[in-house]
Amino acid sequence: RRDYEYVRLGTLSLLAGIDLLTGEAIPLVSQAHKSSDFIKFLKILNVKYPEGDTIRLILDNHSAHTSKETRQFLATLPENRFVFVFTPTHTSWLNMIESFFSKMTKQMLKGIRVNSKEELSERIYRYFDEINADPLIYHWTYKMDEIDPDEATTV
Repeated sequence: RRDYEYVRLGTLSLLAGIDLLTGEAIPLVSQAHKSSDFIKFLKILNVKYPEGDTIRLILDNHSAHTSKETRQFLATLPENRFVFVFTPTHTSWLNMIESFFSKMTKQMLKGIRVNSKEELSERIYRYFDEINADPLIYHWTYKMDEIDPDEATTV
C-alpha cells in the first residue's frame, strides 16, 4: 500500500539542447530559468564546441533568451558565435527538445518519488548519461534546398 500524500520539495529547471549532428543531449539542471542560468548553459556550449564554429539554437520566447544580461554576455563573444532561431508562439512542437522532454517525462519522471531536489537533479543527469551512451541522431526528411521559403513563411 502506498501513501499518496507527499511533501512538495520545490522545483528545478532543466535547460537542454540536442546536437543534431551527434544526437548528444546536453543538460543543465538549475534552481530557476533566469538569465544567469541561460548564460551558464551558453557557457557550457561555448566551451564544448570549437572556436570559430557557429552554434545555432532553436529557442522558445522565454524572456531569458533575449534579456539585457544575455545580450551583454553575447556581446563578449565573436560575432555569430551563437545564432538564435525563435519558434513562433504556441509552436513548441517545432522544437525537438520539447519531444525529448516529453519522452523523458514518460520514461523517467512519471510516478517517481525523490527525497530532495538534489536526488532529482542526480536522476536527471543520470538519465542524460544513459541516453548519451547510445545517442539517437534524428534524420530530417526535408532537404533545405527543397523547401520553398515563401511557402514556409505562410504558416
